[in-house]
Amino acid sequence: MALWTSEAAAQATGGRATQAFEINGVSIDTRTIRPGDLFVALKDVRDGHDFVAQALEKGAAAALVSRIPEGVPEGAPLLVVEDVLPALERLGAAARERVKGKVIGVTGSVGKTSTKEMLRAILSRQGKTHAAEASYNNHWGVPLTLARMPQDTEFAVIEIGMNHPGEIAPLARLARPDVAMITTVAPAHMAAFESLAGIAREKADIFKGLTETGVAVFNGDLDVSDLLAQAWDGEMLRFGEDEANSARLLSVELEDGRTRGEAMIDTEHYDFALSTAGRHFAANAVGCLAVVYALGADVAQAAADLTLWAPPEGRGARETVTLPVGAPVELIDDAFNANPTSMSAALEVLAKAEPQGTGRRIAILGDMLELGEKETAIHGGLAALPWFAALDAVHCVGPLMRSLYDVLPEDRRGTWFETAQEARPVLSSLVGPGDVVLVKGSKGSKVSLLVDEIRKLGQAHPA
Repeated sequence: MALWTSEAAAQATGGRATQAFEINGVSIDTRTIRPGDLFVALKDVRDGHDFVAQALEKGAAAALVSRIPEGVPEGAPLLVVEDVLPALERLGAAARERVKGKVIGVTGSVGKTSTKEMLRAILSRQGKTHAAEASYNNHWGVPLTLARMPQDTEFAVIEIGMNHPGEIAPLARLARPDVAMITTVAPAHMAAFESLAGIAREKADIFKGLTETGVAVFNGDLDVSDLLAQAWDGEMLRFGEDEANSARLLSVELEDGRTRGEAMIDTEHYDFALSTAGRHFAANAVGCLAVVYALGADVAQAAADLTLWAPPEGRGARETVTLPVGAPVELIDDAFNANPTSMSAALEVLAKAEPQGTGRRIAILGDMLELGEKETAIHGGLAALPWFAALDAVHCVGPLMRSLYDVLPEDRRGTWFETAQEARPVLSSLVGPGDVVLVKGSKGSKVSLLVDEIRKLGQAHPA
């Protein structure tokens, strides 16, 4: 069954199809387009209309355009609309309207993508589940994810993000979730918000999209949890360690590379295990079980299936790098994003890791960006975290991380580099056999370059 016929797509978008066609997918990138896809000619840094001919040559079934692009043959399969992005939004809205399954919306300052993948892992065992392959959580990513949603979807997990005030509500209204989850509220994007309360109010805007019988699921351990609760008049479930929460994390134990936990929802107890270490992962796992409970699905099955989940690349994924000589290096790749909350969680994981032989616990920390006017003090304040006491060396990357580097104890202070590029040539001298190495920083700090350098020390494979 086709994802969209030309007739259905034209009706949804208000556009005009130049000929009849059937599409099996929706793409915005000619590098990853597959035969049968609808190519959406979005205009961003580059104009997608410049790539329509290439998309059709690669087998695209049609292209969504606002004009006939140059180089496109007469009679080519096109869906012509007034404006491409609003048309994509209408296509996404039509996809949501025709799906009879349950839709889950996920937002939060930390852990959106990991939680989305956790929900995908456990819900896919209970029904046909749809979710974006990447972090498609912005003004084009959400409608794209919806437009790709098959009509027979039973569960859809839609990630919703923001950088500035006012971005979440319209995306939530487009997705119209049956259950909306907020993982946490933390000091991220502080350059765009005056306070943590401001971030909380923006995150709570996801509830504005809930269906009439929708359920709000959010972290009840937060100082701003009451603010979140005020944003929804319907059913809600709080999760976390506090006794007042509906879904409680009763215990959590971090073993080397694994997490074991016990949750209670209503009066039922559930044991679960995660194939990676992290107290923050355990908290979000309980949040996911609360979502399953709100959906009326099988919570016991979901708890058992949590072990199937693994964090995505750059978000705490663990790899083993086999060296030519000596014990392998264990790499914790957390280089996609960082703020004080996620930094503390990642450092706890490193502190409780077990190096091999004479190996060490080494942190390579990049700048945490978008923290506002207090960014320098926030970086220096990381030194108060208890996890540093268990580390052997801390290397810092970036101008903001200099403030942490300057206050670290001398016996743990490694090297400071102004940029990740500057650190690349000497990285092999900082990492040795048996070491456990955490690489953590905001995407803009480019410490992912150092993840790649560590992989080059030997042969890397998932831990």
